[in-house]
Amino acid sequence: MSLLQNKLPAVWQAKWIDPEKAHDKAERQPASVLRRRFTAEKAENAILYITCHGLYEARLNGQRVGDFVLAPGAGDYRKRLTVQAYEVTALLREGENELSVTLGDGWYRGNNGIDGLNCLFGSDLALLCQLEADGRVVLASDERFEASQNGPVRLNDLELGESYDARLEKIDGWHGVTVRDFGMNNLAPTESVPIVEAERFPGKLFTAPNGETVIDFGQNLAGYTELRLTAKAGQRLTLWHGETLDENGNFTQKNFDPGERNKNGGIPQRVDYICKEGLNVYKPSFSIFGFRYAKLETDAKLDDASFTAVAVYSRMAQTGFFSCGREDVNRLFENSLWSMRSNFCDIPTDCPTRERAGWTGDAGAFAPTAVYLMDCYSVLRKWLGECRLAQGEDGLVRNIAPVNDAGGMISNMLQGSAGWGDACVLVPWALYEAYGKTEILEENYDMMCRWLAFCEKRAQKTRPHNLLNPWHKYLVDEGFHFGEWCQPDVDNMDAMKKTMMFGSPEVATAYYFRSASLLARIARILGKPEDALRFASIAENARKAYRHACLKKGEIRSERQCEYVRPLAFGLLEGEEVQAAADALNELVVKNAYHLNTGFLSTPDLCPVLAENGHADTAYRLLLQTDCPSWLYAVKKGATTIWETWDGVREDGTVHDSLNHYSYGAVSGWLFRGVCGIRLEEGRLRLRPCPNKALGFAKAEWRSPVGTIRSAWEYHDDKLIFDFTVPVPASIELPDGTTCEVKEGEHRYEVLL
Repeated sequence: MSLLQNKLPAVWQAKWIDPEKAHDKAERQPASVLRRRFTAEKAENAILYITCHGLYEARLNGQRVGDFVLAPGAGDYRKRLTVQAYEVTALLREGENELSVTLGDGWYRGNNGIDGLNCLFGSDLALLCQLEADGRVVLASDERFEASQNGPVRLNDLELGESYDARLEKIDGWHGVTVRDFGMNNLAPTESVPIVEAERFPGKLFTAPNGETVIDFGQNLAGYTELRLTAKAGQRLTLWHGETLDENGNFTQKNFDPGERNKNGGIPQRVDYICKEGLNVYKPSFSIFGFRYAKLETDAKLDDASFTAVAVYSRMAQTGFFSCGREDVNRLFENSLWSMRSNFCDIPTDCPTRERAGWTGDAGAFAPTAVYLMDCYSVLRKWLGECRLAQGEDGLVRNIAPVNDAGGMISNMLQGSAGWGDACVLVPWALYEAYGKTEILEENYDMMCRWLAFCEKRAQKTRPHNLLNPWHKYLVDEGFHFGEWCQPDVDNMDAMKKTMMFGSPEVATAYYFRSASLLARIARILGKPEDALRFASIAENARKAYRHACLKKGEIRSERQCEYVRPLAFGLLEGEEVQAAADALNELVVKNAYHLNTGFLSTPDLCPVLAENGHADTAYRLLLQTDCPSWLYAVKKGATTIWETWDGVREDGTVHDSLNHYSYGAVSGWLFRGVCGIRLEEGRLRLRPCPNKALGFAKAEWRSPVGTIRSAWEYHDDKLIFDFTVPVPASIELPDGTTCEVKEGEHRYEVLL
């Protein structure tokens, strides 16, 4: 059974049907099961078109239709609700058939986002489906379906969890359905890949110091637990899922404690299971959790019990592979992969526990790395579509897409942050550079232009103290901005308050320049020369505004590393200023005992700008630093994913914030682009490795859109040996200054030390 792309029925005969009784709408309901028996002739080609309000799991003649978990996926359903088309010829029988569909609450009416709102898109559940055999409609959702709320799934919520009573698997209490007029204008074909089950990790039970029974699955991930045991009817199991143990070695969920949301039950990530007699095998259908550990409470014997963590994420093949002579760096790379897997669930999210939100800033920072690690084009393309749907009429790009809040006054005011909204340019550009498809630029060009127009209008408003800047109309010091978020030793809330009071011209103007300059390049690629000239002019004026406001006689004067990284990475400096800034940045890092103090926006560029400007040794010392703040501090603490903050588990063992955020995993992009030097830019392949004895050796493989690229280097006695495999002609630049143009194939070089 395959999920067919870009396909809708030629004509809908199906109707929206609501399985719930009207008087039940006031409170949370068990999952609804719908069914319909029908007859069909033998068919050569049978397709089931299906979508819903909520989540669905469909079975045809008792067999699961497709492997799409949490279908139809995430989105702003008011504007775009995807329809899945499954090829089900093998499941359709000649004669009697039965289609059954279970509906859960999901993103549609379950708990959502930062505030844990429910019924964000509506309070109903509804099904729309149509089965066609050789082009003829043999089944369509209508008043002939029947429904029941007496099935085994008693409570279901993506965040809260699931309650399941296995004694109710033989469903009764069937009743009629209600035809509803929800319209079909928001229906769209599926263009992305499905969310699927992937890796599985067997759990190990142990008794925590406080006497609780805990299961360790060995890997932090997003997914759910599958349980298997023999039990007596009525015995119960409760599983609470969490990412870590506390300072005493006990199970905890404190690190994703949602504060005010605890008044409404918090985020328990809980499964309640009531056993049937004999063998019980179960996994949730409508919940997903972020976890490595599960606390187990039960009155059943566990003699033959097994518990398995099932990773769940969008179907993406791993395309990037890296290893070196340092096992902790190899673990760091694996952690980056696992945080990407955990957070690419139909859309890229910040974390799989607390917010589960499509933050634009996270995607913008990580996309240049994501394209190396996994084949993520479809996921990011779908998410960009959600960004377009969420964009305001004035061009503002919201901080989160799809929208998952109620849109109150405060929420609407705190939008359009620099570095976040700019993801509408940064992500398409990263995809274009890696995949070479102009369609991603074309699809998002209007959104990019409207965002830049919004920034242009915002720049017209200038705080009085900046009016003396000759280019103040291109200086962005108004509007809401997060600034350089999550810097070590800086309180986020205090920093944001200062930004709101005094502006953030260094960050905001730099991103105004960055988006305008990229958009000028994009316009040229798309054959829009007049647009290109206009955007290039905006970029040049923004550059001048930035330099006047942020440089003193061509010099940067700051104790924060980010204020050197950003202008170096974005190209805001001139001539000798570049080396002077890189040298000053290097001195700051050395002065800070080779620790970084960058935050969310500039960390991905820290090692690259140092290495590319004569300070590769410092870049490597940052990479290999094990004291907090550093990438390897988390590895030293046993992390199997990337943390939201540098000190997610403090030295004393206390835990805080998410332990599964991919953003700081962007350093893995440097392992490919810098350490091993693989750079594919607009179809041109360059290999420019940056070796260092501290690693001993390094090798990377990227199964890129142009073919498999390999780059490896190794220190051997008095030689440095390079091995490259390229699928297309490439330019090779070695550290000793040797450059050459090579054809596709394998190439080896030896450099005397």
